[in-house]
Amino acid sequence: MIDFENIIKSSQQYNFHTHTQYCDGRDNIESFVKSAISQDFHWLGLSPHSPVLCESGCNMKKELVSQYTNEVETMKSKYGCQINIFTGMEIDFFDNWGPSNEYFKCLPLDYRIGSIHFIPSFNEDDVYVDVDGCSVDFKKKMSLYFDNDIKKVVTSFYNQTLKMIDAGGFDIIGHFDKICNNANSFMPGIEEESWYKTLVREVFDAIIDNKYIIEINTKAYGDFNRFFPNKNYFKWIKDYNAPFVVNSDAHFCDKLNSGRNEAYQLLNEI
Repeated sequence: MIDFENIIKSSQQYNFHTHTQYCDGRDNIESFVKSAISQDFHWLGLSPHSPVLCESGCNMKKELVSQYTNEVETMKSKYGCQINIFTGMEIDFFDNWGPSNEYFKCLPLDYRIGSIHFIPSFNEDDVYVDVDGCSVDFKKKMSLYFDNDIKKVVTSFYNQTLKMIDAGGFDIIGHFDKICNNANSFMPGIEEESWYKTLVREVFDAIIDNKYIIEINTKAYGDFNRFFPNKNYFKWIKDYNAPFVVNSDAHFCDKLNSGRNEAYQLLNEI
C-alpha cells in the first residue's frame, strides 16, 4: 500500500483521484501525466470508475481493465523519472459487488478508493440507481425510483456507506457525504437537520474506527463553493488526527489542482 500519510506530510503536490477516457473523463492518461508534471506534481494516481454490474455510462467496461492497467505501466516506464505514477481505481459498492469482491482484490492496483454513487431503487427489485450527477436528473430519479422521499434516499446512501466500510477492501473513502449536494438542491437546508447530522456522524465514526483515509474532494469547489465532506466536518478530521488526502476528482487534466489550495488553506486555518 502507498504510504499516503508520509506523502501528505511531505508535500501537497499530489492527486490520487482522476478520471480519464477509460470512464467518464475527457482526457487521456498521458495528457494527465504531462499536465501533472507541468504543474510540478510529485505523485499522480489514476482512478477510473470501476466496472459495475448494471448499465452505466460513467463506469469503465470490464473488458478495458487490462488495457488500462497496461497503459499505466507504460506511463510509469516512460515518465517515472519525472513523477511517481500509481494505478488506482474508484470502486463502486453494491450489496453484492464492491472493493472487497475477489475480482478487485486480484487486479494489479496500487490503491483503491471506495465510493458510493448508486443506491437501491425503492420500487424495483435488484435495480441500483446513480444518485450522483446533476440536480435536474436527480429530481427526475427521485420521482421515478424513490417516491420523492429524500430522507429515505439520504438514509439509504449512508447505510450503503456503512456497509462498504464494514466490508472493506479499499484504502481511501471517496467523498463520503457527496449525497449532500443533490439532497440540498432537492430540500434546501437538509444538512442542518438533526437526523442528517446524526447519519453523517455515524459514518465518520465508522471511518475513524476502521482507520480509512478520508478524501477531501475539491471537485465542486469551483462551481458550488463546497467540498466533500462539508467544510464543517474538517474540524472532526483535525480533532481525531485522521489521515486524509486532498483530491480534485479531475475529469479534465487542467482541473488537477482545482480547489486543492483552497482546501489546504481552510485546513491550515483550522
